[in-house]
Amino acid sequence: MVRFFIPTAVLALVSLAHAECGAGSPDATVTGSDGSFTATVGSSSVYSGSDYLTAIQTAIDSISSDQRVAVIASGSIGAGTITIDNGKIFEGCGTIDASLRSGHGAIESTDTTDVQIPYLLMTGSPYFGLRFSGTTNLVLGEITMNLSGGIGIRFDRDAADNFNVKMGTISVTGASSHAVETWNIDGLEIGSVIARDVGECGLLIQNTINAQVGLVDADNAGSGTGYATLRFANQNGRLSDGSYETNIFIDKVVSRGGGRGIFCVSESGGAQITTIDLANNENNAILIENCYNVSILGGTVSGGGEVRISARDEFENTSDISVTLQVDDNSVRESPCGENITWNISGSATLDVC
Repeated sequence: MVRFFIPTAVLALVSLAHAECGAGSPDATVTGSDGSFTATVGSSSVYSGSDYLTAIQTAIDSISSDQRVAVIASGSIGAGTITIDNGKIFEGCGTIDASLRSGHGAIESTDTTDVQIPYLLMTGSPYFGLRFSGTTNLVLGEITMNLSGGIGIRFDRDAADNFNVKMGTISVTGASSHAVETWNIDGLEIGSVIARDVGECGLLIQNTINAQVGLVDADNAGSGTGYATLRFANQNGRLSDGSYETNIFIDKVVSRGGGRGIFCVSESGGAQITTIDLANNENNAILIENCYNVSILGGTVSGGGEVRISARDEFENTSDISVTLQVDDNSVRESPCGENITWNISGSATLDVC
């Protein structure tokens, strides 16, 4: 199994992105403000008017594959959707404000190859900020979403698979659901997911294999729920032959407050987390339930809900789990007993394990 290495991924993202958003000579630009926008391709104006969404979409539709559009202007696209097709590079340099359109993203790219979004600043309450499916070689760079609702980034469940997805630094505040939710990806690299005050998960990875993530850092993610700063679900990490050879690598998880810290569930596994720093989670600090071949190599848990290995009857019992941690002001419990479980626990926690 080939492991990805985040420094290489980050360097690749930097080389693909420009030094600053809109730098150099974009093939197309959207400029203006206050209801007066101009889309320019080369030296020709392709749109001039009051509609920010139309200006952006006209600029995108007027360039070719391997060309770049820089949206310099800030404005609102309302409940509309920006669509990015094959091979195009989209830079959101201004602030793009979006409203809810049920089942749709403010920006979408589906069944495409080689799409890049090196920069984006989004506000508002879209249903999905970014929505993807069926992508190959998708690159997201510095993505910042200061939202008042919705999901930040979503890869659709009931749609075509994605291959070779790379993300740089994804920062999401105020989403009412997940900051980043993935489905159906083979080959995923993420530098960082930074989530603040989101309603559900910081990073939710589902039915994804061959993933490398640098940092997942969430404060107040999923408060009052069973969601987690980092959640593996729906056979995440399960390879095509049904095995759970380690193929999901997480360098570090930091979690403060909110719901759970780390949650693995529903026949997921094949995961290694190098280090964690969890404190004061309302629900379980860690819950590993019906998962297989998961290792936590080190780190700390302070206060909050218990660290637990569990299982439900509808799936095979939890197995091949190794947890090495310092746990203070908390408890560690294994119920029911798993199979081939290794605990290496230091600190003041009480232990009730098999």
